[in-house]
Amino acid sequence: MKNLRYLILTVVLLVATVVSASAQTKVATVDMKKLFNGYYKTKLSQTSLENRKTELRKEIKDMADGLDKSQADYKQLLDKANDQTLSADERAKNRTAGDDKAKEISNSRAAIEQFQRQAESQLGDQSQRMSVSLVGEIQKAVAEKAKAGGYSMVLNSASIEVVVFANTDNDITASVLAQLNAGAPIDV
Repeated sequence: MKNLRYLILTVVLLVATVVSASAQTKVATVDMKKLFNGYYKTKLSQTSLENRKTELRKEIKDMADGLDKSQADYKQLLDKANDQTLSADERAKNRTAGDDKAKEISNSRAAIEQFQRQAESQLGDQSQRMSVSLVGEIQKAVAEKAKAGGYSMVLNSASIEVVVFANTDNDITASVLAQLNAGAPIDV
């Protein structure tokens, strides 16, 4: 009986050794930065963003031109309000119109600043969404290529984010998490 146990144990160890030797990890590398910058959709996205920036700059310039015109009108109203050759009623009307124009200018400045902040925020969000989408597409392509090539892991050679794809057959996350949470209180 003892010999049979040793024989079974020896066979199990031999099988485990053969299986582990044949299932060695096959690793590949990619340069994600090069993939991102070389991907045609990245260039299309960047062109789209630049076109949008140009449109927004034109809108802001048009708004600023309107503000400049309002400031010129305000200066004329102030000059008329201080013109002693005009009647007191006429100067008062110009002063009132000047006050209204000053409020309009203040509102226009605030509107331009808000529009500019909102435009910058929208461009940042759009750029972020495009980048996330493109990186997702690239990672999908890398994963497909890795699976087809029999790679169990792909490392990014261009940055800190090293692992781009990993075969989840040997994922020990659940067992490590169970070990970490083994001593947790019941109510947590």
